[in-house]
Order: sequence, then C-alpha cells, then structure tokens
Amino acid sequence: MNLETQIAKIVEANGAALYDIETANEFDETIYRVLITKTGGVNLDLCATISNELSPFLDVHPPMSGHYRLEVSSPGIERKLSKPVHFQNAIGEKVKVKLLGGDKLKGVLKAADDKGITLETKQGEESYSYSDLGTVKTYYEW
Repeated sequence: MNLETQIAKIVEANGAALYDIETANEFDETIYRVLITKTGGVNLDLCATISNELSPFLDVHPPMSGHYRLEVSSPGIERKLSKPVHFQNAIGEKVKVKLLGGDKLKGVLKAADDKGITLETKQGEESYSYSDLGTVKTYYEW
C-alpha cells in the first residue's frame, strides 16, 4: 500500500477526506502539505488532530529525505483542481483556467469526467481534455 493511501486512511478515520498532497518550498523550508476536506468545513482542531496522528506515522514512513515541516489544512475556498475527482466535486463552481498554450479562461464548470471538462464561458460551452489544461483554480467573487 502506498503512502498516500495510508495518509488517506488516517484522514478518513477522523471524519475527513484527503483532497491532495503537495510539497512546497517557502523561505528555505520544505513543507509537506496534506490538504483535507469535510462536509460542513474544516476547522483548526480537526487539522491539529490529524497532524498529531500523521506526525508519528510519517516519522516511521518519511515522505521525503531531509527535513520538512508537516502542514495539515483545508485547500480553501479558492483551490487548485488537478485530479478528475477535484473537477467532479467542483461542478457548478466558477473556475479560472490557464491552458497549456497560454490562453486564459473564466467560466462555470459544467461537467467533468475521466477524460476532461466542459466550461460555460461568455462564448458558450467549451470542452477541454485534461491534457489541454495547465493551472485550474476555483475562484470566489467577493
């Protein structure tokens, strides 16, 4: 069983779902970020509980060599979409899309499956395969 599957089990045992795992470098520090979601929202206590359970597990099964800081958090209201399940769970939300060719789009995510997505833009419905997509994020108009 791989590391992500084991992390997902720990997260799910606490009533949440694993959204994504990412590694970031900020201010000369490596951060191993575990992003979680939960119906009704994620709070600080839940993040702390999961962090306290993940920490000893990751001490035994390190996710990378060298020093890192574990961070458990929500992906936020404006979040990156990278897996088909992320897109499927964001249907109906507003998204900003950067295509691999450099073009940028805004629209409402209308559909998503294992092959690609359909957006409702000012020009009408447009479909793209995942291989056409660069960065995709949900956004909220404040």
